[in-house]
Amino acid sequence: MRGITLEVAKGEAVFLCGASGAGKTTLLYTLAGLERPEAGEVIFEGHRLYRQGASEDAKLRNTKMGFVFQSYFLLPELTALENVLLPSMIANGQRLEAAKAYLEHVGLSDRMNHLPSELSGGEQQRVAIARALVNDPVIIFADEPTGNLDTANGEAVMELLLSLAKEREKTLMVVTHDTRLASLGDRQMNIRDGRLIH
Repeated sequence: MRGITLEVAKGEAVFLCGASGAGKTTLLYTLAGLERPEAGEVIFEGHRLYRQGASEDAKLRNTKMGFVFQSYFLLPELTALENVLLPSMIANGQRLEAAKAYLEHVGLSDRMNHLPSELSGGEQQRVAIARALVNDPVIIFADEPTGNLDTANGEAVMELLLSLAKEREKTLMVVTHDTRLASLGDRQMNIRDGRLIH
């Protein structure tokens, strides 16, 4: 990353686009408190990330941020419901009703007790979306959330993510190489060689 200055408003859906290796994921991870920048700072709701220690950053991530990744990252031995519950269990407050409600909202009310191996890719990504929302985060970071899905499933997942974020007034930051999907957001930013180009 070189000389990037970026401000994201509450409730905004921002898409980061660019070729493979351009720096999209690095920027997303830096903004999410997962990858310390070599210089500069990241300010989230008045908090300077990377300044208060790893445990404070981890606590902030778990309570204020939700994450959706290309590879779903569901634990194979846990059911869909148990996977969605994980972030709330880590935060010492299991949110069973919220987890069930989100699974219903993403269309998986009849698949709650299925293991990831019993779900399609699109269903697994919907479980991941429900998991990202269970702690009622302020912002959702999504890294190529449609990357492992076919076009139809990818569009359905992106529309679901956008509608849930809008409905629940969440800020959304999405990394994608699909400019067509990126056009659905409020703002599209392009990265080339670690720099933002407009």
